[in-house]
Amino acid sequence: MRPTVLLFDIDGTLIDNAGSGRRAMDLAFHALHQRRDACDSFSLSGMTDQAIVRKALEIIGVPATPEAISTVIDTYLQHLVQEVHRVTDTHYRLHVGMREAVDAALARPGFAVGLGTGNVREGARIKLERVGIHDRFSFGGFGCDHESRVELIRHGARTGAAQLGVSVEACRVVVIGDTPKDVDAAKGIGAACIGVGTGHYTPEQLLAAGADHAFADFTHREALATLLGEH
Repeated sequence: MRPTVLLFDIDGTLIDNAGSGRRAMDLAFHALHQRRDACDSFSLSGMTDQAIVRKALEIIGVPATPEAISTVIDTYLQHLVQEVHRVTDTHYRLHVGMREAVDAALARPGFAVGLGTGNVREGARIKLERVGIHDRFSFGGFGCDHESRVELIRHGARTGAAQLGVSVEACRVVVIGDTPKDVDAAKGIGAACIGVGTGHYTPEQLLAAGADHAFADFTHREALATLLGEH
């Protein structure tokens, strides 16, 4: 098999964060700009942290300078620590089958297992440490690497290929995500995409968006075999 780079999205794919990320963002805007409604008019699903903040600042009429975006994200991260730990284990959870899928891939020679997420690196750490899985991922493409999801996925793919000691062109690259934006990012770099219906979109909607495969979750009998390239 070709060397394989797997890039897992976080929110809606690996975990259900029970809205803690959205609450932390709303609190950050309230603390800095006295607005709790900055993100109310658009869906955050699949967006990078930087893109969310840029759009919300524009909506409330604040210049979206690099400094303004950075300040919101820093404040968001402070609130995120608190919000993540306020949620009970029943509601803040790793999606079924994901721990087993990640561990199965890590056990395979020639596999690099990383993240492909719109979260900034520190936000990813905060969210994944809550479910004890952050240490599984030694690299990734993050929202702080690029505001564009396509480009952060490209960065993650290149980093994973370098970890394997090969060029990204020599690799099978697979993005695992729960939104059409994950599908678009995968297609944007010529990668395959496995969709999971654990977020706001059904497997059928993800297939219609262009996913190569899509499953309700990773307990589906074909999901792990597809991830590992056995089909």
